[in-house]
Amino acid sequence: QVHLVESGGGLVQPGGSLRLSCAASGVIVRHNTMGWYRQAPGQQRELVATITSVGSTNYADSAKGRFTISRDDAKNTVYLQMNGLKHEDTAVYYCHVRPNIIRSYWGQGTQVTVSS
Repeated sequence: QVHLVESGGGLVQPGGSLRLSCAASGVIVRHNTMGWYRQAPGQQRELVATITSVGSTNYADSAKGRFTISRDDAKNTVYLQMNGLKHEDTAVYYCHVRPNIIRSYWGQGTQVTVSS
């Protein structure tokens, strides 16, 4: 059974930083492409960043230069370091993995609110 548990969200002022964590069980993160997505109220869920099994990373244009995705293989955990946060980054952030072609898995999400 695959479980993804996000943490690290919260309330932060514009320009601030947060680091989100996604602790995985039932799947080995270094063997899979792991992704961070977000969904703002009234908006569709969108891709933020991905990291592949070989460590290649990809970012949405809105995240480039501000966010960094990484992983700790020993902890089987994926991170999203977010710097220079803006109001428009406010959303629920979800961790995602598709270990096979049959199905994919999502975490429960963690709320990030950027407000002064």
